[in-house]
Formats: sequence, C-alpha cells, structure tokens
Amino acid sequence: MKNLFVSIVFIFSFLVFFACNDKPKNLKWQDTPTTGVIPIACDQCFEPIINEEIVVFESIYNQSGIMADYQSEVESIRLLMADSVRLAVVTRKLSEEENAFLVAKNRIVKSIKIAQDGVAVIVHKDNPDSIISVHTLKKILTGEITKWSQINPKSNLGDITVMFDNPNSSTIRFALDSICRGELLSEGLFAQKNNQEVLDRVASIEGSLGIIGVNWVSDDRDTTNMTFMEKIKVMAVSKFPEADYYNSYKPYQAYIALGDYPMVRDVYVLLNDPRGGLSTGFATFLASDRGQRIILKSGLFPATQPVNLVQIKNESIRKR
Repeated sequence: MKNLFVSIVFIFSFLVFFACNDKPKNLKWQDTPTTGVIPIACDQCFEPIINEEIVVFESIYNQSGIMADYQSEVESIRLLMADSVRLAVVTRKLSEEENAFLVAKNRIVKSIKIAQDGVAVIVHKDNPDSIISVHTLKKILTGEITKWSQINPKSNLGDITVMFDNPNSSTIRFALDSICRGELLSEGLFAQKNNQEVLDRVASIEGSLGIIGVNWVSDDRDTTNMTFMEKIKVMAVSKFPEADYYNSYKPYQAYIALGDYPMVRDVYVLLNDPRGGLSTGFATFLASDRGQRIILKSGLFPATQPVNLVQIKNESIRKR
C-alpha cells in the first residue's frame, strides 16, 4: 500500500513538472499586431498627440490596449533598453553605444521618423515683446541676459523667469545641443514637473518665458492649425542675430516644413519588437495615413505623408 502511494505521488509530480515546462517560455508578450495589451514609453512632450493616437487605434482594433507611460526622454529610453517596453516615442535615435549594447543581446531597434516638432518660446500674454532671436535666447539660457530690459529697454517686466518641463526632458537636451551649442545652462532656470505646469506658470507670471513643444500650445479648436492658445503668447523666432518683423517666424507647420522656423526637432518611434506584435501594429498605424493626419491636426509636421502648404500673409502671424 505504501509503495502504491509513493508511485502515485511520483507520477503526479512527474506530470506537474512537464505540464509546467510545456507552458510558453515568455508569457509577457502574447500580443498580435491588432490584439492584446502592451505598455509603451513616450516622452511627456508628446502626451496630447499619443493620447489621441491611442484613442483612435483602440476604436479601430477593439481587442487592443495601449498602456502609455509618459516619462522624460531619458526614462523612456531606459525603459526600452531594459526591455520593459517594446516601443518608445522620443526625439532622438539611439547612440552607437546604446545600439552596440542591444546588439550584444541580439536585440535590434528600428528608428521610424513620424514627425517634425517645433520647439516653441512662450511668454505671458501681456508681454509686449513678440519676437526673439536664437542668439538672444541662448544668452538668456546661459545667464548672460537676465532682465527683459536687456532685450527691450522700454520693458518694465524685471527679471526673466525661464521655465522648462523637467531636467531629463528632450526640451532641455534640445536647449543644450541646438540652442546653447554645448554651453552650460544658467543655474537660474526653473524646472517644472511637466509641460502643463510650464503652461500654467507662464500664463500666471508676467516676466516668465517658457520652452515647450508646439503641440502643447496649439489651439485644438482651430482645425487649420493657424492659432495658438489664448492664455499665453507664442513668440516669433529668428535664426539671424537681430530679430525683426521680417525674419522672425512662429512655429506654424509650413514654417517648420520650409525651414524658416529655426527651432525644429525630429520625432521617432524606437521599435524593438521581433515578434511583430502590437507594438509593431501601433508603430505602423502612427506612420500610416490616418496616424499622420492626427499628427497634422496636433500642430506638428507629418514625416511620412504629403501635405499641402498654403501661403499666408506675414502680418496675420504678428497679430496672434
């Protein structure tokens, strides 16, 4: 009887062992291009756009779920490198060192350009100044210029209070690389928690100046993308040392596309999805005609679809 009991226990253990080993090796990724639930990482600068993209994608493919984690660019790339997500929306490709690290682990990341983003300069709506040069902006960011009167002798706004979203953001990296050209930023800059806080602070502080992605300041009530939020003022920016009425441009899509607006960055989907699952499906949607139309509506310039540019009068820009 005892031997029979031992035999039954042995057979049961044997069956459990092989049943467990027959399970899929990786239960984490069980999605298809149009079904399943996945996490993705996204630079918080693009939260309004990606939220809308997700709503439309999930309405088309109702068996899908995209769980977006809106973080700084640094954290979004870290999540991709750690294989916590298979897709990240950021403003740069991976570096050679990052790619080499992944290749050593037999992981290949594709970079898909989906848009061009204008980095906007915003001020309080009652600020009389409406134009600025990249040269002057650099002096502000490095601390060489600290008062509005140094830009406009007639100004009585006092100190310039500069606002960014957070220290690890793509906007800070853009300021360092593309505006300051490697020079250190002033210690007097103020980092907020996110882009919404930048908007709110600039709207409430008369002497403030904010650096922010254009999709945060576009007026979503205007389907032509020719107006910005009324609670702040978007400055026209010149690539020439001295800004004037004729050489300064606001971050409208046409001026981004034509290269007239000087503060522009590319937006990429970084994709590491060897199975071709839901991450691939969503990346394909972002680059498709429908996904690009959402990008166009947001105020960014689409990267993969043709767009008609309409001539507008320069004076209408100055009235905004």
